[in-house]
Parts: sequence; C-alpha cells; structure tokens
Amino acid sequence: MTNTLEASIEIDSTPEAVWKVVSDLARMGRWSPQCKKMVIFGGDVTHGTRTFNINKKGPLVWPTSAKVIRFEPNTAIAWRVVENHTIWTYELEPTATGTKVTERREAPTGTTKISALLIDKFMGGTADFEVDMIKGMNTTLARIKSEVEAATAATR
Repeated sequence: MTNTLEASIEIDSTPEAVWKVVSDLARMGRWSPQCKKMVIFGGDVTHGTRTFNINKKGPLVWPTSAKVIRFEPNTAIAWRVVENHTIWTYELEPTATGTKVTERREAPTGTTKISALLIDKFMGGTADFEVDMIKGMNTTLARIKSEVEAATAATR
C-alpha cells in the first residue's frame, strides 16, 4: 500500500473562504463520494474533536471514528482514523489567484491488518482501491471548489 495519496486543486477564493468549507466536517458527506456522513461530537470542530463517520463504496457500508489532530485556521485540518490509522489532511496555500487546496491520505505506519484484509477481499485489492481513492479525492476537491466559488461569486 502506498503510504501517501494526494490530490490538489486551485480555488478562486481566499484561504479564509475555503477554510469555512473544509473545516466544516459535518458537511463532508456533500463532497466525498466515500465518506457519506461525519457526525461531530463536542460542538465546534477544533483540535481534539472526535467524529463518527459512515463510509460507502458500492454496496459496502462501514463505520469509522476519527480525532482531529491538526487544526490551524485558514491553513490546515487533519484527522486520524482510529480503525485504520490513516491521517486525512486538507492544506490551504495562498496563491496569486486564490488558494491551492491539497487533500492527502497518509498511512505513515501502514494500515491495520483488518483494513488491509477488507481492501483485499472486498474492495478490489490495494491498487484498485488506491486508484479509487485518488478519483474520490479529485471529486471531493472539485465539489469543494464549486461550492466555495459559488459562495464567493454571490458575495462579489
């Protein structure tokens, strides 16, 4: 399994406007083709916030839980998934025309044996799963871009 998967997109808006969207984890199900719902525990999202997530791929549905491990307003948010040890990050970088957003999935210590088994037996194997993950990241970023740019255009 590749330890890091990532995708980036340029959004024609400020890091502050992009941050309002990417840090609102309860809305993740609107953008992600796999993470259909994130339930936030404890009020506003911040460092240490815990989530309960419902994921779906084809007919498969599975729950995960996560904890926000990085929370830098207008710069980055990251959470670690308890069940497979992966870290999901959104990093925002100001550019001359807006904001570059990078979505990254890291597995610095690999994933759990159960996660590897499930990917191998039920999700087409690691190579296919990683291709799907990159496609999903690009879809998620495109949906975030569309939402942010529409909101930005409405305020101009």
